[in-house]
Amino acid sequence: MLRGLMMEYQLTIPAMLRRAETLYGHKEIVTRLPDKRLHRYPYSEMIRRTKQLALALRRLGVGEGDRVATLCWNHSQHLEAYFAIPSIGAVLHTLNLRLPPDDLAYVIDHAGDRVLLVDEILLPVYERVRGRIPVERVIVVGARGAVPEGMLDYEQVLAAEDPTGFTYSELDERQAAAMCYTSGTTGRPKGVLYSHRAIVLHSICSALPDAAALSEADVVMPVVPMFHVNAWGLPFTATLLGCTQVFPGPHLDPASLADLIQAERVTFTCGVPTLWLGLLQLLDKQPGAYDLSSLRAVAVGGQSAPLAMIKGFQERHGIHVYHGWGMTETTPIGLIVGQNRDLLALPMEEQYEYRATAGRPLPFFEIRARNDEGLVPWDGETMGELEVRSPWVASAYYNLPEGAEAFTSDGWLRTGDIVTIDPHGWVQIQDRAKDVVKSGGEWISSVRLENAIMAHPAVAEAAVIPARHPKWIERPVAVVALKEGTQATPEELAEFLAPQFPTWWLPDAYIFVTEIPKTSTGKFLKLALRERYGNYLVESGLVGMSAGELSQG
Repeated sequence: MLRGLMMEYQLTIPAMLRRAETLYGHKEIVTRLPDKRLHRYPYSEMIRRTKQLALALRRLGVGEGDRVATLCWNHSQHLEAYFAIPSIGAVLHTLNLRLPPDDLAYVIDHAGDRVLLVDEILLPVYERVRGRIPVERVIVVGARGAVPEGMLDYEQVLAAEDPTGFTYSELDERQAAAMCYTSGTTGRPKGVLYSHRAIVLHSICSALPDAAALSEADVVMPVVPMFHVNAWGLPFTATLLGCTQVFPGPHLDPASLADLIQAERVTFTCGVPTLWLGLLQLLDKQPGAYDLSSLRAVAVGGQSAPLAMIKGFQERHGIHVYHGWGMTETTPIGLIVGQNRDLLALPMEEQYEYRATAGRPLPFFEIRARNDEGLVPWDGETMGELEVRSPWVASAYYNLPEGAEAFTSDGWLRTGDIVTIDPHGWVQIQDRAKDVVKSGGEWISSVRLENAIMAHPAVAEAAVIPARHPKWIERPVAVVALKEGTQATPEELAEFLAPQFPTWWLPDAYIFVTEIPKTSTGKFLKLALRERYGNYLVESGLVGMSAGELSQG
């Protein structure tokens, strides 16, 4: 083999940070604080503080490969952690603050997190798992007074360090840089360990013209939480390109988002459909109240957006909404509709057809689909399970040998999504191989809810399915068969489940049946249940009814 004579330049997060320091020191980062005041500072200040955090972590004994967890909303200090932790060879572990306490404790313990950065306003979340996790140091971010005994104040930790003492580490691009855990919808959450190389390549490719089409001129606002697969990689991408960055903090209500977009002249934002449904309703109710003319695109992911929402933004407010698709295992963006020029040249009705799909694969992201007969043709009709491979797709789960079943014998990731692929590579998600409810972009495990409901002494069988909801797109509905001679009300079942799950996991309705249909192997026939009850519109409050009452209604 004749090797090329090219430099061995490592694709790492420190290299991204060096670029930002060299070129973009004047660019701005804006954060909405918990009290709704705006904090702003330049990239140069962010980088200085990032260096101080890196030095502080080293002083606390954090070394290469050590995991440092963050339990934080979207703000500038979280961005500092995004770069400080990987820049010393440690691993950034963003924690999903919406996980049930058992799952949150599990992922912290399984990852072996040594240090935790936690927002002061999220200390109650931390307290639910305190004493069950191996964390050695807790650093409180955004403290407005003295921090609890035994904890460190983020600002004081930084102030003790001289940033001139920081030197960029020469890391191997294949080193671990960050990790996230899946939502645990089909069992325990599974850890995905991202390399520096994966994050850098993902950042470059997701910014391309046919993808998010980002540049230094953009003002980006990641509404998707920074604990959700690294906010879809947007903080890394924006920093690499020198975009102005706007962080909404914990304020995700429609009025707060509209106000921030207007005030900061945001050009690009992303998040789950539920947030944008709320914003669309606000704009429709108060036409002309907000000037969002700066907003050139909204990327939607985590759940399919209703076509009516895409049309509503475009036709009533001139805002371009399109889909992206990905998973925790894919860093996460793999497919995107984007700003494709050929697509934008089509008549609007044809555009809508494509903008409601999952999109086409990014460069270096390969796709195929398989059913029982083998690989399916790209004909837009034949369904199969989507399989993917890419430099930013996981090859295994962290410390989970049994997770190997998620990968094919030749190394592709089995996504669990049932799709069709058309001749030009447009992917349409048709169904989910494993049953999961996506409520407002958050995944809820039907299996876990079913097992918990069936633990109630009056319940013989229970199956949980998604039902339509005007705001959350989907909400869990429990189909329940009671034991002969017993009774149970929706309120009793909800009270039984409440200690085990977050409130937003709890079913909105209970449909009582005499028996749940089953497959020939004795499994619950959820397809039949979805066809029978999935169009039931959950509007408000806890509902209970028999199947007969539902059919009459």
